[in-house]
Amino acid sequence: MVSHGDARLVQIVDAATAEAAERAGGWVKCAPGCTQCCIGVFAISQLDAARLRDGLEALAVREPARGQAVRERARLAVERLAADFPGDAGAGILDPARAEEFENFANDEPCPALDPQTGLCDLYAARPLTCRVFGLPLRTEEGLGVCELCFQGASDEEIAACELHLETDPLEADANAEAERAAATHGETVVAWALLPARRD
Repeated sequence: MVSHGDARLVQIVDAATAEAAERAGGWVKCAPGCTQCCIGVFAISQLDAARLRDGLEALAVREPARGQAVRERARLAVERLAADFPGDAGAGILDPARAEEFENFANDEPCPALDPQTGLCDLYAARPLTCRVFGLPLRTEEGLGVCELCFQGASDEEIAACELHLETDPLEADANAEAERAAATHGETVVAWALLPARRD
């Protein structure tokens, strides 16, 4: 069940990304069918995982065939990735001490939520925070990063003028702590494990 904190967090993030995208205008090339950000495994929080599971449950009620297809893609992805998973492959929890190993892990693996026929996300409304902000200029420890397909030919100043500003860390931390308590699980995971039909012990 999506918490009030998560609903508020998603509302703030989506509003901020819409405002930044409006400033960016034509520099942003994100559109239905572009799957650049849907290829390659990335870490998600337990809050993201809970939102994805809720989204999958809702999809399975509305459209059972699509829901089953997502579950099957997740199951097959876990089968492919388990042997080299940089963490606890049974629980799907990443080991922070193996972060460097994770950098080169499954970079060509499509997200299980991605419908390979349509190029659309079957769980778009429930997508992780990383997916929601991808493409816009976002400041990290490495600097201001953008999708390689967006802002082509833009100057540093033009990119900086479109920076996505988020001040959601405390809200996200609280909501994630609540999600971890509810799941009795701590640490980051990946989408495929979050969407398994049943959590492993």
